[in-house]
Amino acid sequence: MTSAAPMTRLSVLDRSRTRRGEEPAQALRDTVAFAREAERLGYHRFWVSEHHGVPGVAGSAPTVLAAAVAAATTRIRVGTGGVMLPNHQPMVVAEQFGVLASLFPGRIDMGLGRSVGFTDGVRRALGREKDSADDFGAQLAELLGYFDGSQQAHPGVHARPAEGLRVPAFVLATGSGADLAADAGLPLVIAAVRGEERMLAAIDRYRSRFRPSAQAAEPYVVVSGTVAVAGSADRARELLVPEAWSGAYSRTHGEFPPLAPAAEILARPMSPREQAAYEQSLKGHIADTPERAVAELAALVARSGADEFLVTTSTYDRAALLDSYRLLAEAVGQA
Repeated sequence: MTSAAPMTRLSVLDRSRTRRGEEPAQALRDTVAFAREAERLGYHRFWVSEHHGVPGVAGSAPTVLAAAVAAATTRIRVGTGGVMLPNHQPMVVAEQFGVLASLFPGRIDMGLGRSVGFTDGVRRALGREKDSADDFGAQLAELLGYFDGSQQAHPGVHARPAEGLRVPAFVLATGSGADLAADAGLPLVIAAVRGEERMLAAIDRYRSRFRPSAQAAEPYVVVSGTVAVAGSADRARELLVPEAWSGAYSRTHGEFPPLAPAAEILARPMSPREQAAYEQSLKGHIADTPERAVAELAALVARSGADEFLVTTSTYDRAALLDSYRLLAEAVGQA
């Protein structure tokens, strides 16, 4: 299979989505197996995420899961997309990544986000408030200082074995968060969660504001998003249904549920509010045959100037999900 491939690296973010009727442990085992397949298919990175108290996501401890993924693979870069820094003390995060980088040298990425707990109860359990994200810039500087020995928030304190190690750091951001990545001189990971126009504006602002650092001499942009690929456009769009419904349900019921079969979702009645949220959740994704999906992806990469694309697709059918990633890898010629 040949195509006009986007001139960019392709990577994977897996959120360890649970499926109705399965234990969370199965989702975690599936993530590790998925990482082995992603490595075989030639993907550049494999990242895992952090969610707390969410019924539909098993990945609550990303550095622990990253260790399992790294141990099960040999070449692919492994990291977090991301560790939510406001939920943790920077020294603890530095120590965790120091251990990972010591065990798996040259393969660990440190993706860092600003989000706090999903609900007030989760935030209280984590000892955080909604405004904890406002201190992200200072938390980030302290964390990076533990690696190069420059941190002064706690004079005389050293994070071992992190100090002296070089672990690439990335900032996961939307909107104004891109400015924090630029000011810190770090690569930016961004998605069009508020529309492509706003994403592109944030990327332009990041590039113009970027200040070179020991981590990165030039801006580096990773665009993330869903790319569903199948033998027909209809089948590819069907892959979007379970995740779209989960997103719609979370906005209308306040809880992010496990994934359900697409056929069941398509057959169920929805209230006008649910229908509107569901249709909105289906927008902004790439879902098509391999050739057309790659053409759309190449166009998005050209519009954004992305250096890398982080594929974040989820669906209920695990076999169809793996087929989607395989078809994409084959279509761009990386498999």
